[in-house]
Amino acid sequence: MNLKSITLLFMAFALFACQPKSTKKAQEPLVYKSTWESLQQHKTPEWFLDAKFGIYCHWGPYSVPAHKNEWYSHWMYVEDHPIRKYHEETYGPLNEFGYKDFIPMFTAENFNADEWATLFKKAGAQFAGPVTEHADGFAMWDSKITKWNAAAMGPKRDIVGEMAKAIRKQDMKFIATFHHQWNFGWYSTWDENTDASNPEYEELYGPKLPGPEAFEYPDRGETKFYPEEKFVNFWYNKIIEVIHKYEPDLIYFDNKLNIIPEQKRTDFLSYYYNYAAKNKQEVVCTYKFEEMAKGAAVLDLERSRMAEKKDFPWLTDDSIDWGTWCHVSNPDYKSTNRLIDFLVDVVSKNGGVLLNITPTAQGDIPQPVQERLLEMGQWLSTNGEAIYGTRPWKVYGEGPAKVTEGHLSEHQNKDNTEEDIRFTQKDGVLYALLLDVPSKEIQIRAMGKNAALLDKKIKNIEVLGSNEKVSWEVTDAALKISKPKEKTSDHCVVFKLSF
Repeated sequence: MNLKSITLLFMAFALFACQPKSTKKAQEPLVYKSTWESLQQHKTPEWFLDAKFGIYCHWGPYSVPAHKNEWYSHWMYVEDHPIRKYHEETYGPLNEFGYKDFIPMFTAENFNADEWATLFKKAGAQFAGPVTEHADGFAMWDSKITKWNAAAMGPKRDIVGEMAKAIRKQDMKFIATFHHQWNFGWYSTWDENTDASNPEYEELYGPKLPGPEAFEYPDRGETKFYPEEKFVNFWYNKIIEVIHKYEPDLIYFDNKLNIIPEQKRTDFLSYYYNYAAKNKQEVVCTYKFEEMAKGAAVLDLERSRMAEKKDFPWLTDDSIDWGTWCHVSNPDYKSTNRLIDFLVDVVSKNGGVLLNITPTAQGDIPQPVQERLLEMGQWLSTNGEAIYGTRPWKVYGEGPAKVTEGHLSEHQNKDNTEEDIRFTQKDGVLYALLLDVPSKEIQIRAMGKNAALLDKKIKNIEVLGSNEKVSWEVTDAALKISKPKEKTSDHCVVFKLSF
């Protein structure tokens, strides 16, 4: 080896020696501490940002009476309430027939997890799951924490476990929803004339509480005080058990989480994030109002939506029935058109939709519900590229419809018309979604020269689901598109703009 070769070899060795010894530390998963500051470092996974649409279902012993709504189990214990009167006239006094006595009637004999998951997939859902435990205290999984569970009584099947397996078989993400903080004060456990006061049933009905004078709103179970450590640990341990057994990709919380001590909330969230990171799983947790720190989890709304586009991802849960979250004998289902328009509007504003459906106590999904889901799926099979994987544009849309914000406000929002247009974008393509079938020339003011929002020249415009060539021109006032001759949908019509 000559001197030049030796010199080059030495220089290469020296350069190699100066490199960092390892990059392994930088690649190690973040370890979350039980503080909001640490938890705010968690990144919302791309799968959730892309998914946009999920399905869940309120299903439990409250589905047996099928009367009014899922709050039946609460109101049947409220003195002088119409549901209390109905219950006693139909089933007898509460010391003889309490909520626990509905459990053997919750048979679920027609439940087929694979059939449900197949339907959800055909509907276009990207994530799905059952209500894991509602406020009623009945766990829908095979639990060692509580004997009041679906594997031990009622269906005598692990509903959550079966659904988790079936949903993942369909290549959807699995979600678990928890409402069981509401169990504190849900039942009138102080009333000695009902079975809810019997300590034998405390695991189901919750701890024995003082009389209604201790409640801010007795008819809604909202107390002036907070649960003791025993209840809090019971609440916490149920969630941890579900995490270990089923490893949900998303955990959803109903509101009233603020009655759980803040430290316990951060303990849970850090445990969930660290457990997922250890298993190389990207997970999401949702919360309502201000019950978790902004950025530590994903904000969720209930029967409502945002009026404007947001710079953070959010979720809204809404029911397919206008008046209830569970199956009832006289349902009032939303139209497919309403459900699609809701989804489009939410997605244009950086949100996602979790749609609740209403199975019967026997485990059947009502035919009108199936029809609506399949119609949504048909629309998404044609127009899904304008939904899945998209991000908001510079403005969410235009049109006369104004959204009323606020908890449980969706009934105040009217149906949309063809004048209401929403925008999404993906991979350099812009989508304009008309929230009804156009009856005339389409004019999009946000894309006119005066709006100065388009920074590229339009190359082509097509209608998703059609090979028809449409004519168009950009004027100062608007982008004008000729009314398509071919009808591609009875619902929202999507124009794809290439540049």
